[in-house]
Amino acid sequence: MKEKDFTTELACRLNWDRQEVDTMLTLLGNVMGEKLGNMDIIQIQGWGQFDTREQVERLLVSSGNGKQNILIPPKRVTRYKPASVLKMYLKTLDPHE
Repeated sequence: MKEKDFTTELACRLNWDRQEVDTMLTLLGNVMGEKLGNMDIIQIQGWGQFDTREQVERLLVSSGNGKQNILIPPKRVTRYKPASVLKMYLKTLDPHE
């Protein structure tokens, strides 16, 4: 599903204008990005948990010639862990629909 399709579907279900939904999703993304950037945990009941971890720098050794080593700098990685309720619901869905 593309972003425009998602926004249109959500607007229909909420009886909102598509522009309102687009604005709300943008604001939600901004807030979540700010919180995750501050290393906070975001937990949404029934949906799951988002958190940010620091990945340490590491050395990548080329397997081709074994001489070229690349230092991968440290970075932050966002992770998502779905809620158990969501996992159970997804298991009940028909994969052919």
